[in-house]
Amino acid sequence: MNPMSWATPDDELLSTSLATYLDKKLLVLLRDGRKLLGLLRSFDQFANVVLEGACERVIVGDLYCDVPLGLYVIRGENVVLIGELELGKEELPPHMACVSEAEIRKAQRADRESSDLKGTMRKRMEFLDFD
Repeated sequence: MNPMSWATPDDELLSTSLATYLDKKLLVLLRDGRKLLGLLRSFDQFANVVLEGACERVIVGDLYCDVPLGLYVIRGENVVLIGELELGKEELPPHMACVSEAEIRKAQRADRESSDLKGTMRKRMEFLDFD
């Protein structure tokens, strides 16, 4: 018995197929944490997807940048989440500032260095902590 036999063809929200998202703007979250945006142009049974006009949204603190990727093929095993975005609707809070790719890369390096320093300090504190 089909568990969705009570659903009608018009019940798009109940569909498990990506067909309802064709030609719509999507956010795709990948296993490595990257966030890709683009128009869904194709997919298959393995959730391999093709995004047109794709970009990677890089966010560091209150800064963000959309790095253009063009036509992008994503292997389904790397997809964690797919969600529809409304065209023309602002997706980010108003306090977020759009910066250039060079500025976001600089902010990423600074953030990574800060994280590395915190990790090093934590290890030193654990080493010096005598019970």
